[in-house]
Amino acid sequence: MQQTQSAFAELRENLQTVIIGQAALIDRLIIGLLTGGHLLLEGPPGLAKTTAVKALASGVHANFQRIQFTPDLMPSDITGSDIFEPNTSEFKFSKGPLFNEIVLADEINRAPPKVQSALLEAMGEHQVSVGSTTHTLPDLFFVMATQNPLEQMGTYPLPEAQLDRFLLHVVIDYPSNEDELLILKRDRQTHFGDDNLLNASPLQPEMVLKARREVAEIHVEESLEQYVVNLVTATRDIKKIDSDWKDYIDSPASPRASISLLRAASALAYLNGRDYLIPDDVIEVAADILRHRIIPSFAAKANGVSADTIITKIIDVVAIP
Repeated sequence: MQQTQSAFAELRENLQTVIIGQAALIDRLIIGLLTGGHLLLEGPPGLAKTTAVKALASGVHANFQRIQFTPDLMPSDITGSDIFEPNTSEFKFSKGPLFNEIVLADEINRAPPKVQSALLEAMGEHQVSVGSTTHTLPDLFFVMATQNPLEQMGTYPLPEAQLDRFLLHVVIDYPSNEDELLILKRDRQTHFGDDNLLNASPLQPEMVLKARREVAEIHVEESLEQYVVNLVTATRDIKKIDSDWKDYIDSPASPRASISLLRAASALAYLNGRDYLIPDDVIEVAADILRHRIIPSFAAKANGVSADTIITKIIDVVAIP
């Protein structure tokens, strides 16, 4: 385990030299890779979202494909379709861009619901169905989808029930002045060239799959399992956290949130070089796990209480074992 952990720690360091000022994003990308979960990333354009996932694919020597979602996209454009072969008088399946190991679904909320459903089915079932035939996706299959929060015209917001398919919902913001200065310096140094640093990474897709099995073996005390459950179930009885908030959540988190929280926290512990879980691992990823799984009510929004505010209050109130 230590050898593989060291390789991922090296990958993290290398990515931080490529993607300046987005350490949390890098960690979340690696957590998604280590758990087999998928990432929904929200942030303004120009914050290196595409560069980050492309660099990650390069770092693990995986096949990468970017799909630009548009209103005229069809499900077959991403899944593939049966093509008639005149020479054999038979239909042959032509694979779509989903049949890659790491996929960037750019501006997923610009595609119509049918296309979104096709992607989310592939994420949930690890397969796509064309006609009466089911086609299995690569073992490493990992999706990072992006949403642009600045534009809502001509978009199709993901339904709350489908958002649950994403392991993490990460919100990123602009870098600091110091980080942006480093970005400028690095851009002048690289001249948009490839990163040999990442190409030299020892990680391969087979090692990532091995690491996923090792993450599942991270030791978790029973008290920490209870802590995870207490955090999630607090969303179902929010009045115990704050009596004034009794009507502030329309839809609380489901048991899938508990499973996701424990998996993500275990992956973070693994990334930090440990073979056991601590409360800080759970706390660090809690917001990204729960943000898209609870729906604040109109009363909450009217009083300026967001999902993040609720999560922060729950973490502050629920006792650490």
